[in-house]
Amino acid sequence: MTSLEKPDPLGPIPVTSNVRWRWPAVHPEGRKFAVISAGICFLFALLSWETLAWPMAGVTLWVAAFFRDPIRTTPKGEGLIVAPADGLVTMITQVLPPRELQGEDGLGTAPVTRVSIFMSVFDVHINRTPIAGEIKRVVYISGKFLNADLDKASEDNERQHILVEGSGGLRIGFTQIAGLVARRIVPWVKPGDFVAVGQRVGLIRFGSRVDVYLPEGTSPQVILGQRTIAGETIVAKAGVSETLEGIAQ
Repeated sequence: MTSLEKPDPLGPIPVTSNVRWRWPAVHPEGRKFAVISAGICFLFALLSWETLAWPMAGVTLWVAAFFRDPIRTTPKGEGLIVAPADGLVTMITQVLPPRELQGEDGLGTAPVTRVSIFMSVFDVHINRTPIAGEIKRVVYISGKFLNADLDKASEDNERQHILVEGSGGLRIGFTQIAGLVARRIVPWVKPGDFVAVGQRVGLIRFGSRVDVYLPEGTSPQVILGQRTIAGETIVAKAGVSETLEGIAQ
């Protein structure tokens, strides 16, 4: 060690592995759509219909990208509530819990904070559970296909409510909402299933919204206009009522 070097008081930082970027996999739910698009593209090319083949090639790439399923690194910690969806935080408001999630064994009947995350057609559409625990309810409701960015979409649109109960009785409800383009909500869990925090629980095809309902006394740790990453972004910490402020820049 030279005279200019100082020992690190924390000691050397161990390096256990290297993290490398890789192409996201295409979820099996979307592979059939990608294959159909590719088949149509190949047929157009075979018939020398190049003016149709090239646009169809673009559609094939978009379909594959829409159903991409990237690996996510989920933070762990007592009371952490992570984002259930990729997208833009468009609304944070106080509302009554959905009727389907109320009750003594649900979210109760008092107003709670709802964080709405809007997913465009360019976002990853695989949804993940905000906390670890047991799936208590999965309630599907048919409805309209209004713009998912509208407040009334929470009550009028086709949607699916999911209630998860974690350790210590912490209950988190979240709702998958279909939108203008979305026409199908695909669930991968059912009541009685046990899930890890950040585990994949379903998807909504082609653009939509996910609402997450925070427990009483809990303030969101995200702000309007912020983008969330499903399974990674910390939306809130149960029992923490600290309010954040931000600036668009």
